[in-house]
Amino acid sequence: MGKVYLVGAGPGDEELITVKGVRAIKEADVILYDRLVNHSLLDYAKADAELIFCGKMPRKHGLIQEKINEQLIYHAKKGKTVTRLKGGDPFIFGRGGEEALHLEEHQIEYEVVPGITSAISAAAYAGIPLTHRTISGSVSFINGSDPDGKTDEQWRHLALGADTLCFYMGVRKFPIICEKLVQAGLVETTPVSIIHWGTFSHQKSIAADLATVSERLDEISNPSMIVVGEVVRLREKIRWFQEQKETIQTFS
Repeated sequence: MGKVYLVGAGPGDEELITVKGVRAIKEADVILYDRLVNHSLLDYAKADAELIFCGKMPRKHGLIQEKINEQLIYHAKKGKTVTRLKGGDPFIFGRGGEEALHLEEHQIEYEVVPGITSAISAAAYAGIPLTHRTISGSVSFINGSDPDGKTDEQWRHLALGADTLCFYMGVRKFPIICEKLVQAGLVETTPVSIIHWGTFSHQKSIAADLATVSERLDEISNPSMIVVGEVVRLREKIRWFQEQKETIQTFS
């Protein structure tokens, strides 16, 4: 029986993967990799390794999750070392938990290799610390793909339960998210930043507030990370990474 590694490849900058993640790529006989993984990481693979593209995109999935699960089991039962390579972290909106449970069910040995999730990395490259001693003492990671699926009470908990809100997969529905956040108690002047292709050399970001950010969504698309909260104002001062296009917004 083989072994499966559920590996977080980190964000777009290939140097942000862990040493253990690189080792799992080098040792793999089979690598199942996602769209958001920097493909240069595949250069670490053995020459005879089988590479399988899982190709998930918003509203268009190349290899559905059930098929991915089947592939993990199939190759592991053939005695192969299998690396499931995911962008970010496998257990932060990466469906790694589902894959781990499937491996448990089939009694396949596996190991989880955490990665840097995009909320942390994209915000850092945009000059936004998610926490700050005097501004933000709490952070929420939120799936933004279905804002209408949450009740008003849930939105109140989300809006007021943490100082910094990070929305994954939320660009398409962000006008609705803004409306829900304001209705739940956030002021319209709350700063927002949307970071597109975070940590890649072609990273781009915009900044506005809840009242006006929807007017600028035509400047951005998926994949993007959305950060809401007062820490966004710090991007005006923490400008260590030069984006492809200068997009710094000065807040009032």
